[in-house]
Amino acid sequence: MSSLEGKVAFITGGSKGIGFGVAQSLLEKGMKVAISSRSKKHAEEAASKLKSKGDIIGVEADVRNYESQAKAIKEVTDKWGQLDVMVANAGVGKFGSIEELTPQQWQDTIDTNLTGVFYSVKAAVDALSKSKGYVITISSLAGTNFFAGGAAYNASKFGVTGFTQAVMLDLRQKGINVSTIMPGSVATHFNDHTPSEADAWKIQPEDIGEMVVDLLKLNPRTLPSKIEVRPSQPPKK
Repeated sequence: MSSLEGKVAFITGGSKGIGFGVAQSLLEKGMKVAISSRSKKHAEEAASKLKSKGDIIGVEADVRNYESQAKAIKEVTDKWGQLDVMVANAGVGKFGSIEELTPQQWQDTIDTNLTGVFYSVKAAVDALSKSKGYVITISSLAGTNFFAGGAAYNASKFGVTGFTQAVMLDLRQKGINVSTIMPGSVATHFNDHTPSEADAWKIQPEDIGEMVVDLLKLNPRTLPSKIEVRPSQPPKK
């Protein structure tokens, strides 16, 4: 996309963390942005924090439910007449060994992190086909690097990475570009963490926002399909 001015983006899980950082970056480039959360209150409160930066709305939607996602996207296209960018960001972290991990924790992780990405992208394809738009999923370095206690999270993020690469092949001939960003440690509230000055070494949400902007501004003939990103100077172990 040579110019982002007036383009429309939908960001799942946009009320905090990476999604909020991406929303801020896109608004600063003149885009119109919808952010979603399962809580209408949280979505609207987050949107109100960014009102001074541009045209933004908060939308109630549950990525675990296809009809909910389709309804949210219709709300966006009814308001602005188009959808140019889908950022499938919403995610949860449930960690524990196979002995500790409960069936419900497994299901919650897969439903949100993997099935939720499928529903988000599936519901957006028709609108993105009209605009020759862009799909960006937020995977993780855990989508290629496994670790003890990561059975559910690794499975979901390995799945997102593979899903996105396959969808890239499905959609690029339709003029829709598809990329996945795979961050390492990011300073967010993920997994009940409270960001602090001690997180200064980590990737910041706005850094991922800048990366999304760079992807969207790249000449559409060039497609970075998978991007791994990690802190440049993590603490020595």
